Amino acid sequence: MDEQIKQIAERLIGLREALELTPEEVAKTCHISVEEYNRIESGQVDISVSVLHQIAKAYGVELTTLMFGDEPKMNSYFITRKNKGVAVERVKAYKYQSLAAGFAQRKCNPFMVTVHPKPEDEPIYRNSHPGQEFNYVVSGRMMIEINGKQLILEEGDSIYFDSQQPHGMKALDGEKVCFLAVIL
Repeated sequence: MDEQIKQIAERLIGLREALELTPEEVAKTCHISVEEYNRIESGQVDISVSVLHQIAKAYGVELTTLMFGDEPKMNSYFITRKNKGVAVERVKAYKYQSLAAGFAQRKCNPFMVTVHPKPEDEPIYRNSHPGQEFNYVVSGRMMIEINGKQLILEEGDSIYFDSQQPHGMKALDGEKVCFLAVIL
């Protein structure tokens, strides 16, 4: 996990340097402090998908390129076989598996997300990013919080929401939850 975060940080530094941007400029794009952005580039802290999404959109790169390091090459179709999507575990509790990493110039980013249960007293990590998001629960149950409202989703349930609203989720019943997340 830590190695993957460091690799993402290195890709961010490379992108910023290639575009001749300062950390201050990228931080402003992401609506975060320069100090927070510098911690991200250090590879010592987790990097939220929302920050990566903002950087990808703002600077015209693929989100999965920042996350996984590979440039998409396909433009007609791309197949991801069962359990074969490029994966990254940003933090121990979350695993993102890209379902379209090889397709260039995607209009959306589909991921299979696995969230492991955490202690009840541990706070929910919330983020926000431009666009919209669709989540479909494949297995398990989860609580999703959107702008302070808590909603319970069970297997087969889905939700579509404005991802600019602060949102976060957690697995319920002491079991992991797997859901399809499509970020637009």
